[in-house]
Amino acid sequence: MQLDHYRTLGRCGLRISPICLGTMTFGEDWGWGSDAAEARRVFDAYLERGGNYFDTANFYTGGRSETLLGQFAQGRRDRLVIATKFSLCTDPGDPNAGGNHRKNLRRSVEASLRRLGSDYIDLLYLHAWDATTPVEEVMRGFDDLVRAGKVLYAGVSDLPAWQAARMQTLAELRGWAPLVALQTEYSLAQRDSERELLPMARELGLGVSAWSPLASGVLTGKYSRADLDPATAQGRRAVAIGNGALTERALEIAAVVVEVARELERAPAQVALAWTLHRPGAIVPVIGARTEAQLLQNLGALEVELGAAQVERLEQASAVALGFPHDFLALPGIVGAMFGGAQVRRDW
Repeated sequence: MQLDHYRTLGRCGLRISPICLGTMTFGEDWGWGSDAAEARRVFDAYLERGGNYFDTANFYTGGRSETLLGQFAQGRRDRLVIATKFSLCTDPGDPNAGGNHRKNLRRSVEASLRRLGSDYIDLLYLHAWDATTPVEEVMRGFDDLVRAGKVLYAGVSDLPAWQAARMQTLAELRGWAPLVALQTEYSLAQRDSERELLPMARELGLGVSAWSPLASGVLTGKYSRADLDPATAQGRRAVAIGNGALTERALEIAAVVVEVARELERAPAQVALAWTLHRPGAIVPVIGARTEAQLLQNLGALEVELGAAQVERLEQASAVALGFPHDFLALPGIVGAMFGGAQVRRDW
């Protein structure tokens, strides 16, 4: 379960591990995370196995996540690839303490640098689209920070594909720092990104990281239909219900994951992560572990080999309809009319 088979992040030259360690679990401020000692064990275990790619955000655990990660990184900062995010409000009541505008961008980066104890951020994500800030403002703000050396690469998360495409095109036309990465929710239980976001990322050269690859724990098989009642939900189960991950359909998909896991004598989490790891486009799952044992179990996904029939069962159980125009353009009559019966293959 070594993580030292590195890959590049999209079209840029940055080398990252095939699994990213998410640190939203670092800190107990939200009531379900790890204390500093356990978070350190998780960090060390990941690093010892060759891992170098860490994901955090200024919003996570009230900034505690960045602070702990910065403390753990001391003395080896340059060996790590640290991704953080800005957008979400860190000072309720202040309308400029959240959003994607230049003021919050600069303010957030300076605060993240202090918490991380670093003079640069490897990868800065726009955390979520705010539907108010012009794309020109966002991309020029990213470019300023890259030119200043405070940010090395820029990425986007949780936004419409057409907005990301506008941003990338604008950067290319104006010679600004391009986007190199997309982070999106993606798992067997949530494949909506296959409609627009993942094709967009492939076309524009964005490396993809998948958050919640275990669907808030639903794909581990630990939930049942009895857990669907929000009146009895507590702790992590309440989180899974609240964010929409715990549904009848997700439980049906999880049941197939559990079946395949039994056949392979593996943990269901390993099967779900292995499926993500072998998807087209070199998608990097972002795993969050509250304990060292959880981390080590999840890293076991690197050793799982899924058979073709097992992959087919997982895909059939979790498939989403692509909808218009994708389904229309794939109709045999349309394909035939497009190419006049000739066989045409795209080689770029």
